[in-house]
Amino acid sequence: MSDARRSSRARGGPRAAAPRRSSGRSEASAESEGAGEGAAGAVFAALADPTRRRVVRALTQRPTVTASALAGELPITRQAVAKHLSALADAGLVSAEHEGRETRYRLTPDPLTDAMRWMATAGAQWDERLARLERRLARDSQR
Repeated sequence: MSDARRSSRARGGPRAAAPRRSSGRSEASAESEGAGEGAAGAVFAALADPTRRRVVRALTQRPTVTASALAGELPITRQAVAKHLSALADAGLVSAEHEGRETRYRLTPDPLTDAMRWMATAGAQWDERLARLERRLARDSQR
């Protein structure tokens, strides 16, 4: 590759990364979600995949495990297990420890606690909304 072409790429010329697609939400609505919801959202996104939930379930059975050992238990390849472990690590649900030539993975439950706290808060908000609706309906039916 020529130096001119290489510097053109560095400046965002040909072959520059494609622009990100919009999620359909405004930036203002994304910012109004708050910092805590972002972490919970990452957990929910990671756990939306049934294979990742199976990986998490397998990780709860022992303190640490290798990707090869998980691949032996699941109907997917070691490479697929590694990709799922990477997605779980991105959400903070898994940590990796290198021991010689092996990488051992450990479940990190703190993000699950944060997601459960978010669900409890959201549930309490809905409970309050439903209680207000019930009170209003009771008032309207007495008229």
